[in-house]
Amino acid sequence: MNYWLMKTEPDVYSIEDLRRDGSTGWEGVRNYQARNFMRDEMATGDLVLVYHSNAKPPGVAGVGRIVREAHPDLSAQDPDSPYFDAKASPDNPRWLQVEVGYVETFDRMVSLDRLRSDQALSGMMVLRKGCRLSIQPVARRDFERVVKIGRGG
Repeated sequence: MNYWLMKTEPDVYSIEDLRRDGSTGWEGVRNYQARNFMRDEMATGDLVLVYHSNAKPPGVAGVGRIVREAHPDLSAQDPDSPYFDAKASPDNPRWLQVEVGYVETFDRMVSLDRLRSDQALSGMMVLRKGCRLSIQPVARRDFERVVKIGRGG
């Protein structure tokens, strides 16, 4: 099993939206490295830290699970979508999405400042200067530590 951090803007799609919907296609990823993580490494059952970016404060709001592996992100082929890519086509979809299911909302968000203050989490990609990837691998020990903090531990 792999562990991930996936960023979302809470005013666009939040952990509460995921709880309400049960699952969602994680559309709109337009970074090749993030796409390749979905394509090559994400598998059904992998766990995800749902990270609210562009929030005050930003941080991890809860946990999701990959419920469907990578498949074409059709928003890339929809000219009315903000995620449209004129180079995408049915024969060459270019962009992928996974489906993420809801697992839990933390009792308290694990803020970016809280992540930074925990020396045990210093290796997390989300804490690296200049790392803005919307999908990032997370070490199991870091995943477990963040979940423990989020649950009040």
